Amino acid sequence: MSPGTRELLLSRIRDVPDHPVEGVVFKDITPLLADPEAFAALTAELAELAVRYGATRIVGLEARGFILAAPVAVSAKLGFIPVRKAGKLPGATLKQGYELEYGTAEIEVHAEDLAAGDRVMVIDDVLATGGTAEASLELIGRAGAEVAGVAVLMELGFLGGRARLEPALRGAPLEALITL
Repeated sequence: MSPGTRELLLSRIRDVPDHPVEGVVFKDITPLLADPEAFAALTAELAELAVRYGATRIVGLEARGFILAAPVAVSAKLGFIPVRKAGKLPGATLKQGYELEYGTAEIEVHAEDLAAGDRVMVIDDVLATGGTAEASLELIGRAGAEVAGVAVLMELGFLGGRARLEPALRGAPLEALITL
């Protein structure tokens, strides 16, 4: 990614102090999404990664991952597969539980959307602790598909998500356009 593109993206990410709780600085990407030049640049960078790593499908993680992954899939001419919170998808699904700082959660994907031979690029906005991304990688593997990689707009390196994902990646790349 060019330094100019990185600066453009960074300039459109707003810090919101004390959200959602006191002491947390929330990284708000809505100004980036509202700027067509910045959003197009982000989409192009993520689509290039999907093509470079030979993805055949794009998985977007609920909820902001959907916003980023859908245009990436269109741009790269690949199918888009949503990974949702449990109970949101109709029909047969594969579920995967994971641990949160404050409890547990489950995500799911339609069972028929992924198959052996698929190479899946997971797209999300932020890699924080890595719980949701790790669970999505497990779902992809259980469906018989291969992980082509994970790509995120931002990685919050101080939260250790990369280390948590390493075993589940099984050698696939993890790309963060911006690391904070």
